[in-house]
Amino acid sequence: MTKITFYRTKSGEYAGFTCDGHAGYAEAGEDIVCAAISVLVINAINSLEEITGEEMRVVSDEETGVIRCRFVNLPLKETSRALMDSLALGLTHIEKQYGKNYCRLLFEEV
Repeated sequence: MTKITFYRTKSGEYAGFTCDGHAGYAEAGEDIVCAAISVLVINAINSLEEITGEEMRVVSDEETGVIRCRFVNLPLKETSRALMDSLALGLTHIEKQYGKNYCRLLFEEV
């Protein structure tokens, strides 16, 4: 299962997120759930960096399936918030379509 945790401040501002684990929907190289999650997460990070110029710390380990993203400056730019909302929306749809056994979203206050 891939667990995605969004971190938010008390005021509801995105502080970052962690994507942890492989979905396990199918064998490696055939797992459409894992591929969909990866595309959404990597595209969001690339967009935050290249379109909005948002400063963040990103750590990833392909073998374990971990990607950690923490924003350096809060509050985020309006465009960055929209990109994070879009990421959460896409992942929510994956969770609904394939089930929490493969994709699970959590929201934590930091």
